[in-house]
Amino acid sequence: MSAQELSRDQHLEIYYWMRLTRTFDDRMLALWKQGRGVGGTFSQRGHEAISVGAGYALGPKDVVAPMHRDLGCYLLRGLSPRRAFASLLGRATGVTAGRDANLHGMGDLSLGLIGFISHLPQSLPVTLGVAMSFLYRDEPRVAMTFTGDGASSAGLFHEVLNMASLYNAPMVIIVENNQYAYSTPLSQQMKVPDIARRADGYGIPGIIVDGNDVEAVYAVTKEAVERARSGGGPTLIEAKTMRMLGHAIHDGAEYVPRELLAEWEKRDPIRLYEERLLSAEICDQAELDEIGRRCEVEIEDAIAYAEASPWPDPATVLEGVYAP
Repeated sequence: MSAQELSRDQHLEIYYWMRLTRTFDDRMLALWKQGRGVGGTFSQRGHEAISVGAGYALGPKDVVAPMHRDLGCYLLRGLSPRRAFASLLGRATGVTAGRDANLHGMGDLSLGLIGFISHLPQSLPVTLGVAMSFLYRDEPRVAMTFTGDGASSAGLFHEVLNMASLYNAPMVIIVENNQYAYSTPLSQQMKVPDIARRADGYGIPGIIVDGNDVEAVYAVTKEAVERARSGGGPTLIEAKTMRMLGHAIHDGAEYVPRELLAEWEKRDPIRLYEERLLSAEICDQAELDEIGRRCEVEIEDAIAYAEASPWPDPATVLEGVYAP
């Protein structure tokens, strides 16, 4: 299904997941600034179209390994805001039961979610292993993962691309090119302007997509997923966007030119999608506002649930640390 074939309900569902992600993100940052958070946290602002658009292209039995700016993918795969906030606040009711007060480790294999491994691109070989297991069992399933622009210069990134290509693994790799690997701009860590060109050396498709256009992200990812599912092998997708805040909440990103941020702010992915939905008469402003209110209620409920949840029992600290 292409973006043009999406139904009205699907358009609004995609908008809901993007808006829920933004609402979650805004409230999360507010909590941390109030001193109510635990540890650090990472903003999703500017990445909503990538995480939601790509995640929406997967089938229910597919598996995905999101990273720290892919909250939208976690949510649409079924990870509730309650469980996510409880994890972020280090509570026993969170995904990690208080083992990690972060977006790291929030995996749930029953939802087809592999927990994020902090150092990029360490999720790539894990995802490749999942894809190879599908291949060995002759299952029509796909494994997808996300990584960053800086990670595309790491040796492991290239090893995974080589092996995935060689064995025709049913895998989709999405590079979120948000212009900065922490504080290093792309131009200072690679010579070629497009990361997707790195796919050429491994004989697989390399596709560039506007990472702020959720329908475009969905369309190219859907094509790549179906190609992998039908035996066509892996695809590398470079989604170009901008990280609108610092690497994490402690980082003021003073190294990013203000005029660059101002230009990208004009292309905010949620605002762009709202304008498209309204101009195409898929919905009206009242419907968008109602979705926004629904998201506010859900996130306030999640925060209340998390803050009312118990802290983990110290006596259980060694439980659930290693896989059985």
